[in-house]
Amino acid sequence: MAAKTHLFNCLSDNFGALIHDPQTGATASIDAPEAAAVEAALAATGWMLTDILVTHHHNDHTAGVAELKRKHKCRVVGPRSDQFKGVDETIGEGGTVKVGSLTARVLETPGHTLDHICYIFDSEKIAFLADTLFSAGCGRVIEGAMPQMWHSLLKLRALPDDMAFHCGHEYTQANIKFALTIEPDNPDLKARAREADALRAAGKPTLPSTIGAEKKFNCFLRADVPSVAAAVGLAGKSAEEVFAEIRMRKNKF
Repeated sequence: MAAKTHLFNCLSDNFGALIHDPQTGATASIDAPEAAAVEAALAATGWMLTDILVTHHHNDHTAGVAELKRKHKCRVVGPRSDQFKGVDETIGEGGTVKVGSLTARVLETPGHTLDHICYIFDSEKIAFLADTLFSAGCGRVIEGAMPQMWHSLLKLRALPDDMAFHCGHEYTQANIKFALTIEPDNPDLKARAREADALRAAGKPTLPSTIGAEKKFNCFLRADVPSVAAAVGLAGKSAEEVFAEIRMRKNKF
């Protein structure tokens, strides 16, 4: 049986996500921004929490971990990090983690933080990318360097086009407003803007998106496209330089 996912709101603009294996009953929370929101999601689905898969150490992704672990006696898996100690098992690039009969492989995606990892459920065609890749955007480069973040995005861009993904925040509309300053005539970006506006007007999330769709309109994934480089006055420059310019513009937007 195929995995089931449940997306829900946490804090002010965070997403929480559960992935459930119907075959075994195992359920993982991807991060735990706040315990109460995860508990409400478990109650709504009737699922039992067996695992928490942590993506990075930021408090808006880990604040609920300790309380949930105490209550549910669940396993906590996370990156090798000195900044968050509440994990039972650490995992890194090329490692795999089981949630019941489901298997996720891990990609290290440093940039937003140095310890950031993503969970890729290949057989289910679903990925959890937290604060590395957003729809029409990417995470702010806080601990890492710009070239490091670009190469992390390249790892994600190399995933199959039909790979759906969830991320850590509902930033899509704000990201699109910025992206239109880079590629105002991109028809795929304009279509995504209309879609996102309609979803939010209906009270629905703008996620999941797909890797294939993002490659058409996410300017952060398109730093090696000549027209994008030209749009920021860096024609002929390296993709790393173009990405850094776009990211710095977004920081000030």
